[in-house]
Amino acid sequence: MSSITARTRPYVVVLGNEKGGSGKSTTSIHIIVALLRDGYRVGAMDLDARQGTLAGTLAARRQFVDAKGIELPLPEFRPVHRSSLDNRLEAEAEERARFEAAMAELESTGAEVIVIDCPGADTHLSRLGHSYADTLITPINDSFVDFSMLAKVDPDNHDIVNPSIYSEMVWEARKQRFMRDRGRMDWIVMRNRLAASEARNKRDVGETLELLAKRIGFRTQKGFGERVIFRELYLLGLTLMDVREANIGIAMGLSHIAARNEVRALVGAIRLPPARAKMEMVA
Repeated sequence: MSSITARTRPYVVVLGNEKGGSGKSTTSIHIIVALLRDGYRVGAMDLDARQGTLAGTLAARRQFVDAKGIELPLPEFRPVHRSSLDNRLEAEAEERARFEAAMAELESTGAEVIVIDCPGADTHLSRLGHSYADTLITPINDSFVDFSMLAKVDPDNHDIVNPSIYSEMVWEARKQRFMRDRGRMDWIVMRNRLAASEARNKRDVGETLELLAKRIGFRTQKGFGERVIFRELYLLGLTLMDVREANIGIAMGLSHIAARNEVRALVGAIRLPPARAKMEMVA
């Protein structure tokens, strides 16, 4: 679709993998705030409501806004909880109903983009969230340890042996998405915590990842470096785009500017239609 007015539903960005500690929730909040600042109306969903990482970050952001009296952009937010029913089919039906209700509520608020943070595990809600993605972003730490989430690799020559269970799940989600509305998923694998040095492991991971990208159909994108600033801001529910307004005593140095550019590069890699507000200004 060439414009937001031609779409009948919000654009859905899903953050997903089946391994914790890859920076998925940090990536989620930065995408959400970057899109808000770009003029999009944004909805957010946390499908891991038990751990509630994204929910906690947004709650901290709200508390910061209320305590400091500083206006910062906030998304419409809906957590989706797992069912407690014992029967699997009944539990999945309940979870689907909760998911679809949250999607409908966010759409009714006028959300142009919905960002979904999935659990770091194989759950029914995670699979459901993946199947709604226009863009799926899978952050991985830049090592063969995390690479195993995408494929099994020969330890001697780094040849790809076969795709992983997660990659197969994404393939199934793509098929479900197409059967539902003929939509197609754009899959981005994001190399997170990149080291500044040109180490051999970094080069080997990159080369093997590009080979796998051609085999199973994803794009690669440079993610976020290992920077203390992300952890400092996280507890406050803040992002690099908030530093000047938040007035928390952090001077924007070259490292912070580079980190913000990493966020902007990631958002720029998502093939979003123009924000409605920008289109109305042009009109």
